[in-house]
Amino acid sequence: MNHALPASLKDVQEAATRLQGHIITTPLVEAPLLEKELGFRLLVKAENTQLTGSFKVRGALNQILQLTKEEKQKGVIAISSGNHAQAVAYAAATAGTKATIVMPQDAPQLKLNNTRRYGAEIVTYNRDTDDREEIGQRIARERGLCMIHPYNDGRTIAGQGTCGIEIFEQMKAKGASPAAILVNCSGGGLAAGISLSRDLYSDEKPMIYSTEPEYFDDMKLSLESGGIVKHNKTSGSICDALMAMSPGDKTFSILRHQKARGFAASDAQTEAAMSLAAEYFKLVLEPGGAVSIACACLNRDMFRGKTVVAVGSGGNVDPGVYTGMLERGYANRKLLFS
Repeated sequence: MNHALPASLKDVQEAATRLQGHIITTPLVEAPLLEKELGFRLLVKAENTQLTGSFKVRGALNQILQLTKEEKQKGVIAISSGNHAQAVAYAAATAGTKATIVMPQDAPQLKLNNTRRYGAEIVTYNRDTDDREEIGQRIARERGLCMIHPYNDGRTIAGQGTCGIEIFEQMKAKGASPAAILVNCSGGGLAAGISLSRDLYSDEKPMIYSTEPEYFDDMKLSLESGGIVKHNKTSGSICDALMAMSPGDKTFSILRHQKARGFAASDAQTEAAMSLAAEYFKLVLEPGGAVSIACACLNRDMFRGKTVVAVGSGGNVDPGVYTGMLERGYANRKLLFS
């Protein structure tokens, strides 16, 4: 491993020890009937069942548990569309500190409500007209708060990477090894962290694929070009959790070092994948949690006869909205198999 990188497998293993007793080991589930239809073995890492409903609590807790006593006394701040918000709010309460969260006005109501219920103060902004980074940094300066970054911090990356250690151990228990791991990607913290677990595999190491919404696939484009690519869209996808405008420089450096690649799926394909998750895996996934399944299906010829893990990264979706997405997803299932 290149020790110049912002996180290593050793950091992930230390995070796993630190998080023991604070998070749960999420299941790795499979669906034999879908396997027959796809032509390859697809397992889903159900991070929607993690505390706060997504993988984000891994990174938030790993970072907050390492704060000094003085930093905890002052409190923390985070900028998030929802999943990181809930994770930081929960982690702050667990560590005995206060959290302020900067969230877009149009964040799903479920995510806004849950963040408040975990005890955080919410400051909202307009996704199209406000600079969320400026707002967050200003509040942090004025109040002396510690910024908990959602992805571009070595401690966050290491915490998210504990998901990769679990996948390795669960696959080993099944007597199998994945040819590929598909990871939903916004800024890239989860994908980068999981990629570090490749060093656990003694034989053929799994390929890591970032999976993103169509037109918001900045990580895919960055990995293809060899440098960070930024897009200019701030809205326009149902995947509210996967709309970072560019990868983090730290996450990108790790994924590039690990020779990761990227896939993208449309909103309609993602809704179809949500319906697959519900029918075959009995999982409620938010749109941003199901893109990996969509991309696995869309690239089934590449994976034929192999074993693939798709990370179902979150399940925080408003019930009423979810119902409509499922209906459209069932109607558009052919988009994944055409």
